Amino acid sequence: MAVDLLLGLQWGDEGKGKIVDVLTSNYDIIARFQGGPNAGHTLEFDGIKHVLRTIPSGIFHPKSINLVGNGVVIDPVVFQEELEGLKKFDIDFASKILISKKAHLILPTHRLLDAASEASKGKAKIGSTLKGIGPTYMDKTGRNGFRVGDLESDNWKEKYRKLADKHQKLISHYNVEIQYNLEEMEEEFFESIEVLKGLKFIDSEDYLYQAQNQGKTILAEGAQGSLLDIDFGTYPFVTSSTTTAAGACTGLGIAPNQIGKVFGIFKAYTTRVGNGPFPTELFDETGAAIAKKGNEFGAVTKRPRRCGWLDLVALKYSIIINGVTELCMMKSDVLSGFDKLKICTAYNYKGQEINHLPYSLEEEDIQPVYKEFDGWKEDLTQMREASEFPENFVKYIQFIEDYVGVPVKIVSVGPDRTQTIDY
Repeated sequence: MAVDLLLGLQWGDEGKGKIVDVLTSNYDIIARFQGGPNAGHTLEFDGIKHVLRTIPSGIFHPKSINLVGNGVVIDPVVFQEELEGLKKFDIDFASKILISKKAHLILPTHRLLDAASEASKGKAKIGSTLKGIGPTYMDKTGRNGFRVGDLESDNWKEKYRKLADKHQKLISHYNVEIQYNLEEMEEEFFESIEVLKGLKFIDSEDYLYQAQNQGKTILAEGAQGSLLDIDFGTYPFVTSSTTTAAGACTGLGIAPNQIGKVFGIFKAYTTRVGNGPFPTELFDETGAAIAKKGNEFGAVTKRPRRCGWLDLVALKYSIIINGVTELCMMKSDVLSGFDKLKICTAYNYKGQEINHLPYSLEEEDIQPVYKEFDGWKEDLTQMREASEFPENFVKYIQFIEDYVGVPVKIVSVGPDRTQTIDY
């Protein structure tokens, strides 16, 4: 059985969690393949909003197994908080959550390193969420990492101490003032480790291989977005993992020829959190109106999201590098009520019009080229069939499909499960 893949095509916050939740009934296993607890997947149903940070978005479905893959970095403290928040839903965590032994752990000192590194950059800060994710991936690639499987060793605290001591020496080299009480942080960390050890640790690549052979259906779930990919994103304002389709292979141990459908998620407009280039960003009343109507604040960080028009140059770039087979358009309802809408169809790059993402997206090098559309006044949130969509909205979707060459299969017109329409 092929493994289907779902990922974001912009700078994250596209609404991936909602679509995973909607699709989960079609899959036996939901497997998260990269990222850390800065990623907040928001799900809303039965009048309740849920924010998941590490646990895969299929956790609320009674039959699904939720696997945290080797490409994920796990903060045990955050993981414990997630479990505590889910207790009231009477979920059997021991049978529903599996964790790869090869997944790396975020230590308290990783968070301190993150804070020290960001503080040392001054005005050149990249906008880190300070969750310790970058330093954890640095230890992983530097072959110093602390993995889930290490917890099965009797001397795991010795390995922890050695790495934490190394981190404290590195923190002092940044020559910045950060306030912390490591003893308190470690007490909380060790307590959360015991909770984590109550779940099942597995060799996830073998588990998924056997599951495929048994005909199980698998959906790989990504975090963040393609434009934050460590290689193909707007470097250095990116995350520390491979957020593109290739990350599902390395983050779960799945062969490339086993990938089936690739669901690409994008907003009907564009947002970005933190620093970094954003060609279609709006600094006017329209941008503020989109932010307010779309409630554009980070699910985990609460940071305000920068808002702008839909960028089809960047979207097509993401579609190409991921091999996207079908699209899901989110937050379409936010654009209702605007007289005119714009879509970026090209860039004026150093005086030349181009249709691809160049090496640099710095403001002085690039200007978006727009096509203008008539808006629609109708309230999309009340619609439950595509046949109800207003004509101008249909034209908006059609233009996107024609430009990127991939069909839009799902349109979201609100945060609830029921506001997800097959198109």
